[in-house]
Amino acid sequence: MGAYDQLKTRIRADYPYFLEYRTRWSDNDMYQHMNNAIYNFLYDSVINSYLFEFCGLKPDSSPQYGMVVHSHNDYFASISFPACAELGLRVNKMGNSSVTYEIALFEKGVDQVRSVGEFVQVWVDRETGRPSVHGIRQHVRDGLQRIMVDTHLSKL
Repeated sequence: MGAYDQLKTRIRADYPYFLEYRTRWSDNDMYQHMNNAIYNFLYDSVINSYLFEFCGLKPDSSPQYGMVVHSHNDYFASISFPACAELGLRVNKMGNSSVTYEIALFEKGVDQVRSVGEFVQVWVDRETGRPSVHGIRQHVRDGLQRIMVDTHLSKL
């Protein structure tokens, strides 16, 4: 099974963290489904919600933060207002200073995944804007480890 086909089989149990989002009328585009840019907004939101809640990230003062260096999305079916989206999050890979997240968007009450996206962050020092020579701080790493999946379950 190819990577794309494998992603289409994702289920809620594949993701250890969830965030609910009530779609808004303004999320729809002229084709009456959620605009592509909203997906990226939601993916960024679920990642940062997790980082705030479980990794101690404080956007205005943490000595490090994750800078998105790569993102993409695979769309399988549309979602539109007034649906409620359920966003699943997991970590597929963690290096010294980088993290690869996988995010799935489900519609509440619907089993089939609507889209699966990937964000890669490089954790940089606030003062320099460059990757830390010491890597991701341990308390952040510990929080991310809680949602890390086995590498054989990753699409990469």
